[in-house]
Amino acid sequence: MNTQTYAQAAAAGIWSSGAEHVGYIPSVTVAPVIHALVETDGGRDGVSEHVTPLSREEEAIGVLGALPLAGSFGAVVMQDNGFGNNLTALTTFSLSYHLPLLIVANTRGSLGEYNSMIHSISQHVPTILTTLGIPTLELDRRSSTDDWHDVIAEAGNHAKMTYRPVVVLASFWNTDGKVA
Repeated sequence: MNTQTYAQAAAAGIWSSGAEHVGYIPSVTVAPVIHALVETDGGRDGVSEHVTPLSREEEAIGVLGALPLAGSFGAVVMQDNGFGNNLTALTTFSLSYHLPLLIVANTRGSLGEYNSMIHSISQHVPTILTTLGIPTLELDRRSSTDDWHDVIAEAGNHAKMTYRPVVVLASFWNTDGKVA
């Protein structure tokens, strides 16, 4: 029996993808994943040698998205509403320069969402990413923690193989993430 939480499975999937560095935009909704990433990397208080907080999503695309230029691979953990901030960086840098990047974004705006404003951006994120030609995979409570690990790991491999950013939209509603 697998005793991993969804957050631990997501973090393990990110490391299994071959990500050497992870940047994240601090948020209570992704905090369980960040905690698991930092803990498995031997750090604490939200920071470790390979896990770094960043201030904005477009900064994350610039910093982690540039790693392939130095022969490395990175991942970003954020909320899906952050695509409103990073689309220019994602399309004119990562996508245009064929730079692989794994992005794991917690989804907002689905059933049970308490913030009535977040639907305006979050419900359109899958369509926006598909329209831009960015491979997008979706996970929610219907998938097991093993599925979360495997899909995230394979998404990172796909990013490296295709030299493109790949996004995993992971809904923590009614999982151990529960969203605040």
